[in-house]
Amino acid sequence: QVQLVESGGGLVQAGGSLRLSCEVSGRTFRSYTMGWFRQAPGKEREFVAAISSSGGITYYQDSVKGRFTISRDNAKNTVYLQMNSLKSEDTAVYYCAAGGRLTVVTRTYDYWGQGTQVTVSS
Repeated sequence: QVQLVESGGGLVQAGGSLRLSCEVSGRTFRSYTMGWFRQAPGKEREFVAAISSSGGITYYQDSVKGRFTISRDNAKNTVYLQMNSLKSEDTAVYYCAAGGRLTVVTRTYDYWGQGTQVTVSS
């Protein structure tokens, strides 16, 4: 069974930085595309970033391009989301997800973490 555990969320001032981590159990981590999604109160869960199984391809939501960086360490079964120049509109619960294809569509991801709260104060 694949389990995902996020960490690294917290409270930060606008303009600050946070790095989220997601550790994945199981031996098949390197076969999965990994994605980060977020959900703000009263809103649907939305795509943030994704990275291919090898790490060679990344894709971002337009609003985070140039500010967020997704990366992975297949030796550590971990995917990261470095978030810089944070804005109040980045406030949300952030989820990592594992799937078979590099897509932005929530339902195409098979496994999900429990989420970590990111709050950006203005």
